[in-house]
Amino acid sequence: MRSRVEELAGIRERVLAGPSAKATAAQRAKGKLTVRERIGLLLDEGSFHEVEPLRRHRATGFGLEAKKPYTDGVVTGWGTVEGRTVFVYAHDFRIFGGALGEAHATKIHKIMDMAIAAGAPLVSLNDGAGARIQEGVTALAGYGGIFRRNTAASGVIPQISVMLGPCAGGAAYSPALTDFVFMVRETSQMFITGPDVVKAVTGEEITQNGLGGADVHAETSGVCHFAYDDEQTCLEEVRYLLSLLPGNNRENPPAVPCDDPADRRCEALADLVPVDGNRPYDMARVVEEIVDDGEYLEVHQRWARNIICALARLDGQVVGIVANQPQTLAGVLDIEASEKAARFVQMCDAFSVPIVTLLDVPGFLPGVGQEHGGIIRHGAKLLYAYCDATVPRISLILRKAYGGAYIVMDSQSIGADLTYAWPTNEIAVMGAEGAANVIFRRQIADAEDPEARRAELVKEYKAELMHPYYAAERGLVDDVIDPAETRSALIAALAMLRSKHAERPARKHGNPPQ
Repeated sequence: MRSRVEELAGIRERVLAGPSAKATAAQRAKGKLTVRERIGLLLDEGSFHEVEPLRRHRATGFGLEAKKPYTDGVVTGWGTVEGRTVFVYAHDFRIFGGALGEAHATKIHKIMDMAIAAGAPLVSLNDGAGARIQEGVTALAGYGGIFRRNTAASGVIPQISVMLGPCAGGAAYSPALTDFVFMVRETSQMFITGPDVVKAVTGEEITQNGLGGADVHAETSGVCHFAYDDEQTCLEEVRYLLSLLPGNNRENPPAVPCDDPADRRCEALADLVPVDGNRPYDMARVVEEIVDDGEYLEVHQRWARNIICALARLDGQVVGIVANQPQTLAGVLDIEASEKAARFVQMCDAFSVPIVTLLDVPGFLPGVGQEHGGIIRHGAKLLYAYCDATVPRISLILRKAYGGAYIVMDSQSIGADLTYAWPTNEIAVMGAEGAANVIFRRQIADAEDPEARRAELVKEYKAELMHPYYAAERGLVDDVIDPAETRSALIAALAMLRSKHAERPARKHGNPPQ
């Protein structure tokens, strides 16, 4: 027995060491950590339990039978993040370039099934070259099994993809199916067809980073939710995100003790938000003032910047915040903003995260490009997401709330549990100037001084239909509050709604706009 145990210890040493010192040096030369260093940064120290470390492939041909390393290029297992169970699989680029074969895929399938069964988050550390060409169609079938499990786990457990190297072809679809995608600049890329194929087919020349690097996906495509300069920072932020999410859809997000007083007055808000609806301001500063200790995690920060989606805490309880950003495009809703907010609302609803919506929206972005791009269809995605959400929903109107954009941004009429407004709110079909031009067109045209008459009628329209208490008088706003009381009002409302339960109609699933 002792000799067998010694033999086992020697095998485990080889497993932990990896394929060779040369392969490890090559990994470091690219500025990348090894697979076990990454897992060590992600999980609590000493908490990792590996599954199938001795697994080897059984493929033959093309020299594979002579090369059968342990783990087969992927390390799988579970550990803890801040004491809570998390499952992980991580590609080892040093072995077959992290390419996926039959045994490799089977290990991933198993850990995904375990995560779903245990009701715990799944994090994938991606650094692979796609399907293992030598194994042919069995490798492709392995991807199919991953995609099927990604879909089965969607809305059941949080799924986080961390891109730490190249991800090409069909391999890119698994991250796209998950809840959040993290990328590291310079070292990670995602694309369906690489630069060489693009050049051969279209004649366009582009680098890997230019085609599918972190900045491209964080700013242009919206594929990436978070982008960082190095792996250490990236994995630290993954840990922070996990601290804001529940283990599964049957749990509530973790609450923490809060030293920031629930009744803290937010006096700065009166100065942060100008009364003049045409003056921009930074909505991020409003969010900072309201949430616990000014801390929040913004999702898709660099994509569709005219809307903010963030996870934060109010009195220690996790909330999702959706807010128009007047600093960019005046805070209008467009195609990308609608998609960004819709996906975030759906994620919050899936994982029992209450939603707070901060409105200052002048409408949808007009233009031929938006209409031809399907702004109706994309705007309907956000409308559907809010209408379908059963978590506590509170909306707050800071200034403008015009037209269809007001309805879509979680108005009371589509199911918001409580709607508050500041004394600066303007809820209307459109701005007073535009409304006066339509309603009083003839009176203005017939006047001796059209401009003076227009100004007079605009003032009259505002006084009749756009004063701050018009919606409150008709029950469309539950209360008009002092901005300084915003934090305490939201916390009190969320505490009341914590036990909210909403029955959904019996159906297989909805058919949301695509």
